[in-house]
Amino acid sequence: MPVASPVYAIIIPAYNEAEELPVTLAAVRRAMAAQDLPGECIVVDNHSSDDTAAVAKAGGADRVVFEPVNQIARARNAGAAATVADYLVFVDADTRIEAALLTRALHLLRDGRCVGGGAVVRFEGETTAVGRLAIGLWKRISLFTRTAAGSFLFCRREAFQAVGGFDLRLYAAEEIQLSRQLRKWGRTRGQRFTIITDLPVVTSARKLRWYSDVQIIGWILFMVLMPFAIRSPRLCGFWYKRPDQGKKQGR
Repeated sequence: MPVASPVYAIIIPAYNEAEELPVTLAAVRRAMAAQDLPGECIVVDNHSSDDTAAVAKAGGADRVVFEPVNQIARARNAGAAATVADYLVFVDADTRIEAALLTRALHLLRDGRCVGGGAVVRFEGETTAVGRLAIGLWKRISLFTRTAAGSFLFCRREAFQAVGGFDLRLYAAEEIQLSRQLRKWGRTRGQRFTIITDLPVVTSARKLRWYSDVQIIGWILFMVLMPFAIRSPRLCGFWYKRPDQGKKQGR
């Protein structure tokens, strides 16, 4: 059951994630058990056609919220709207967090000088050369620009609400936009946006299995040359479809 007054909430957007959720939720529950603050775990069922909601309830989610529009920004915002927690922690359904990472994020927020942040990302298991190149490049960009990956982003609720949450006009890169807005909001209040470097968040490398190296490189180049594509659900199919099943799939 959810706690009466959670101080923090872990929000997991999930569309057809029955396969990944058990491992993710097990990691989340272990991380939460190590904290000295009351928290809750909210899974947002983003109109799944599989057993995502049932798996979430059985796997340890305190609450399952339904969001009918298949868009990760909407799913994350729905989770944030469902909690009264002061601190929001967004974790993807295929991402595993450790207790030490959650502890650090909450400590930064409780300190009062941090508006939010993220962590460097590491792929789970073996990766391809393109995967290693991509994750290394993202690490440099993330640290240089102080931008959080969508797989793990934490922030103060008041800041999240003040900037309007995740931008509903975007179907990809919404975490980049939110990071930028939180940095700006925090800067006027003497609060920094922090990327944790010594405690990486681990996320699945499933897209490296779903797509060839040529397809991944092509997608990256496409997004660089046509950044407006992030506003189109059709052009963001890389994030929303499983090529081996021919249907939409959450990130």
